[in-house]
Amino acid sequence: MLKDAVRRKLDLIMAWSVDRLGRSLQDLVGFLGDIHVKGVDLYLHQQGIDTTTAAGKAMFQMCGVFAELERAMIQERVRAGLERARAQGKRLGRPKVGTDIERAITAARADGKGIKRTARDLGIGVGTVQRVIQRLGLCELRAARAE
Repeated sequence: MLKDAVRRKLDLIMAWSVDRLGRSLQDLVGFLGDIHVKGVDLYLHQQGIDTTTAAGKAMFQMCGVFAELERAMIQERVRAGLERARAQGKRLGRPKVGTDIERAITAARADGKGIKRTARDLGIGVGTVQRVIQRLGLCELRAARAE
């Protein structure tokens, strides 16, 4: 879209909302500056903002400020929630794979089965197989078997 604006293939960019355009105020202001240098204006449907006017430009920047504030507040709440969970002793992240699955992966790798086939046979994800292989150092097991 920006390439088309630079090539002057369009004169107005329409977006649903200001939060679809960037994550920070600097991004939004930079984006607006880039398109205005090329003579392209912006219309935001949800907020009813038209940057062809001075009032529209001011509203766009205000919406950007509030969008950045909202994002920062969400990040703070997530961090606080994670800290609270850790303080309560809850285990975070993916659940550990059971030892029976680890043994089955080890056996499959020893038999020369590939990662995808092992995952399919055990009914687990390829990423799970890769994590177990990496954690247990099974890459060396297959290399040693090939020698």
